[in-house]
Amino acid sequence: MRSPQDELSKALYDALHPLASAIRSRRSGLSADRMWEADPVEVTLSVLAAWKVMDAEVKRLTAHAAATAGSYGASYEQTGAVWGITRQGARKKWPDAVSRTARATAGRRTLALFGGTAELLQAPSGGWGWRGVGADGASAAVTEGTCYATAEEAAAHAGAFLDENALDCSPEARTR
Repeated sequence: MRSPQDELSKALYDALHPLASAIRSRRSGLSADRMWEADPVEVTLSVLAAWKVMDAEVKRLTAHAAATAGSYGASYEQTGAVWGITRQGARKKWPDAVSRTARATAGRRTLALFGGTAELLQAPSGGWGWRGVGADGASAAVTEGTCYATAEEAAAHAGAFLDENALDCSPEARTR
């Protein structure tokens, strides 16, 4: 039984073979049925030339996939993690994959309630936190290490804070 790596290698070889044959034929001047009569160095160099063409196409398709992910809101940290490189490495490899506005707003949402505002923040781990300022000027943030599973859960906690720190506009408060 073949491993997935063996299957991939065979599929790539099968896909490369016609391209390598065409390159070999062009380089050697021999027809496809006589291509193996060429000098062994020329034959192997034609295979290398075919891999170069494949490598360029894979790089193009990879950059396209990274840009598509970025257009849907993926960060350089996320694309780098998928590729097995750092955020900085992903930015260097695909410099235009993530737009500046997407980078600035990715993983952030603003909540305005009861006269105050809270910013919901997504951590690199994928969890959510918040920081906010109530209408009464009080400020708070999720304590270090606390992380909510969803943006909605973080919003509920931030909303409770904003409610607790709203200006009291009830008729009783106005008469005091």
